[in-house]
Amino acid sequence: MMEQPSPQPLSPSLFDDPDCAGSPPRPLRVGGKWTAMVLRCLEDGAPRRFSELRVPLHWITPKVLTETLRSMERDGFLTRTVHDENPPRVEYALTGLGRSLLAPLDAACAWTRTHAPEITEARAAYASNATPA
Repeated sequence: MMEQPSPQPLSPSLFDDPDCAGSPPRPLRVGGKWTAMVLRCLEDGAPRRFSELRVPLHWITPKVLTETLRSMERDGFLTRTVHDENPPRVEYALTGLGRSLLAPLDAACAWTRTHAPEITEARAAYASNATPA
């Protein structure tokens, strides 16, 4: 059996990038666990109220959905518009930046459809080899 060469050590400056603002560089974060699903709910361009988003996302708690929407607003992926009515009406809509995530999301979904059987098989193999804690 032929011995494989040792890999080069990882450089401490691996993630140093002069184009990244801040020191140390901030990691790229495209959202949390539910961001992709909120993107899908808003992809048609129509502003949606919280209660409308809750219909397809009924298994996400209101607290977690609120946190997701706030995070997406903070990152510039959506706008939150409060209408001066009684009671107040709040609507969410994707920004241009948020819309720019739809193409990569489509690619990720296509990749998942293609590789779903392999992922399912790997998970089953892992589960059968995992020892209880």
